[in-house]
Amino acid sequence: MASKKAGGRPGGDSDLLIDASIIRIPPHHYIHVLDQNTNIARVEIGPLTYIRQDNERVLFPPLRMIMVPPRHYCVVVNPVARDDEARVQFDQSGQAKLRHADLEIRLTQDPFPLYPGEEIQQDVTPLQIVYPDTALRLQALLDFKELNGKQRIAGDEWLFEGPGTYIPRKEVCVLETIKATVIRENQAIRLRARKEGDDRGGVHRVTGEEWQVCKVGAYLPGAHEEVVDIVNAYILTDKKALHVRAVRAFRDAGGRDRRTGEEWLVTLADREAHIPSVAEEVVGVVAVTTLSSRQYAVILDPVGADGKPQLGQKRVVKGERSFFLQPGEKLERGIQDVYILSEDEGLLLKATEAFRDIHEEERRGEEEEEEEDRPAERRLGVGRRPGDRWMLRGPMEYVPPASVEVVLRREAIPLDENEGIYVRDIKTGKVRAVIGQTYMLTQDEELWEKPLPPNVEQLLASARDPLSDRGDRGHSQTAPPRDKTRVVSYRVPHNAAVQVYDYREKKARVVFGPEMVMLGPDEQFTVLALSGDKPKRANVIKAICLLLGPDFCTDIIIIETADHARLQLQLAYNWHFDVKRDAVSAAALFSVPDFVGDACKAIASRIRGAVASVQFDDFHKNSNRIICSAVFGFDEKMAVRSSLRFPQNGLVISSVDIQSVEPVDQRTRDALQKSVQLAIEITTNSQEAAARHEAERLEQEARGRLERQRITDQAEAERARKELLELEALSAAVESTGAAKAEAQSRAEAARIQGEAAVNEATLKAEAQRIEAEAELARLAKAREAELSFQEERDRLEVAKQEKMAAIESQRFQSQIQALGADTLKEMARAGPELQVKLLQSLGLQSTLITDGSTPINLFGTANGLLGAIQGTKPTEG
Repeated sequence: MASKKAGGRPGGDSDLLIDASIIRIPPHHYIHVLDQNTNIARVEIGPLTYIRQDNERVLFPPLRMIMVPPRHYCVVVNPVARDDEARVQFDQSGQAKLRHADLEIRLTQDPFPLYPGEEIQQDVTPLQIVYPDTALRLQALLDFKELNGKQRIAGDEWLFEGPGTYIPRKEVCVLETIKATVIRENQAIRLRARKEGDDRGGVHRVTGEEWQVCKVGAYLPGAHEEVVDIVNAYILTDKKALHVRAVRAFRDAGGRDRRTGEEWLVTLADREAHIPSVAEEVVGVVAVTTLSSRQYAVILDPVGADGKPQLGQKRVVKGERSFFLQPGEKLERGIQDVYILSEDEGLLLKATEAFRDIHEEERRGEEEEEEEDRPAERRLGVGRRPGDRWMLRGPMEYVPPASVEVVLRREAIPLDENEGIYVRDIKTGKVRAVIGQTYMLTQDEELWEKPLPPNVEQLLASARDPLSDRGDRGHSQTAPPRDKTRVVSYRVPHNAAVQVYDYREKKARVVFGPEMVMLGPDEQFTVLALSGDKPKRANVIKAICLLLGPDFCTDIIIIETADHARLQLQLAYNWHFDVKRDAVSAAALFSVPDFVGDACKAIASRIRGAVASVQFDDFHKNSNRIICSAVFGFDEKMAVRSSLRFPQNGLVISSVDIQSVEPVDQRTRDALQKSVQLAIEITTNSQEAAARHEAERLEQEARGRLERQRITDQAEAERARKELLELEALSAAVESTGAAKAEAQSRAEAARIQGEAAVNEATLKAEAQRIEAEAELARLAKAREAELSFQEERDRLEVAKQEKMAAIESQRFQSQIQALGADTLKEMARAGPELQVKLLQSLGLQSTLITDGSTPINLFGTANGLLGAIQGTKPTEG
């Protein structure tokens, strides 16, 4: 166990060395020898040749003594006890006394052995260097007194500040290394007291108290201080302020007392940079609010001159201006633009509280009036009560006061002579129509939406012209939604009429076209429901205007002759209204709601009565006369009248057109079809015979013309063949001559082209070779230049490297020499020869000569030394 603690290596050569009888202990080595009789271990220190007794046992082979270099230390556990002269104390049995469970810190000294029981707790360690702006926080483990006489109690903490070298003590432990905190411009550090005491400034602090240090430089916290945070200053500009809240009652940097929870702004007017203290809390950075000359803002809960917020109040700020919102203030609707009103614009205002409106007086003051001519109440302004509404008209600029609410911005509504709007007075409820002028609503007026029945809305929204496309009445095009505040207008087409009924005055008016109808607030259109389709059905056509014609309508009716032949007639009637444009005649126009259905029914009844008294053959032969006489009747001279008039509404049927007559019964229809087919067949046969005869005549004439043309064509062909043979002979001669000439020319041209190609080929080959040679030469030159540059750069780098290595080696050697010191080098140089001399003296040698075989020796001087030693002089040591 002792050998392991002392650093021995059991087993192998070490075991053989321990069991040896003679143990040679080199200088600065030691062994522990155990006397097995007394069971006491002792230390044997070299240089020594130790002869082991039989009752002794060497615990471990020779070990090197502990050497503590300068500026180093080691810690020994269970150190030996020493007297005042630093000599080791032994008990009666000869065993070294130990201070058990104690520590001893040993600094630079002569090499020393470890006595039995001593252990190295901490190996040789360099002393800790404390640099400037650095400190060690120390804590006392035991009560002791420092060299300066200061008494330390266990648990005390203090700082060892640099620069310096810390010499450890067994009564002190190092808790941590503290580095100074650098405080720059516009910075501060926040500190907290760990323990009650005085800080570096001499101010008494209690446990947990926080404070700040703003002095620029390095600050080293005390033993009972800890750095909480580094606080950076907020740079204040004319566009940025700091919103601060007091955490506790204190006095700020401006010397003003602040209460807990109080909030305020720090601006550029106070200071350029603000470092919040420990009693301040930064709520946020407030940006400047800038208003142009055409902007304003309404501040809610404004802060008064005494710094207290006026809750529930408002303040209007008009530009051009820049300001910061104080804590608790906020803008009602942000930054708003000043109301700039033109001549056709106005503002509808409402008073939220009672006040005296002087804006009206200021506006009137711009007019050219004398001060003494104005009434006194006008000069004092207009009194407004809560809820009052009034209108301001342009041109002007207006900023509403805090007690005024802008309800609406109105613009004048430009109206053509055919346009209008419905206006309702909100006080009386009366509705009127404003037509044909530019109008702006007053403060007591609003636009009124006129309701119309859904069918009227649909008819007005239809983009269809009532005079066109009458066959597609059921499919109307949809127009954009109607603006219900606009006066309802309808363009009455030419030769048409529209009836409008006023429900307030209980009377109707009829408007004839072309005209524009504009409804009043209490007027409605009369909607016509007319019959349509074939045969006629009621309520098919919906219309607002009544067309006066001339027009036509088509109807299908079923009749039956005297011989019970049922026929279907499709008739078309031409009609028009024959009325005068006066009130009585106009009222008669709309007296019959469905004039189309009534007229068609009346005419159909007359036709059925007339046809029922005649046979089918008579009706088939004289259908037009029978129907016309039935519809129009006979005059006094028994002549058929020219028209049929309905006196109730002035409707005139001018003509009847029979478009088709078809039997309803299938057998009658088949018989009629057979007779018609027989007549058609007879006519067709006669026409076919005449056409065949004409075709035969035309064929004979065509054959004669064809024969004459064939003979003429044969004569022309013979003449053309003769000319062809002559031209072939001539072309053969020309061809043979041209072929020979072309062949000769082509051979000459080929030879010329071949020669020119050979010349060009040789020229191009020479040029290509020249280019290749120049390119190869340029490449070689570039390669040589690059190689030379590379070699020069490598040599330069090698020279720089060697220079730097030499400087480093020189610096390393100089640092080693400086670290070892001159005294150490001298001692190291003398250690070997002195050891050799002492060794020789212990062996009893009077003179010796030692050489390494390579160093030259002055033998003459050596001989003289030897002779002198024989004659009794001092022996020479080498």
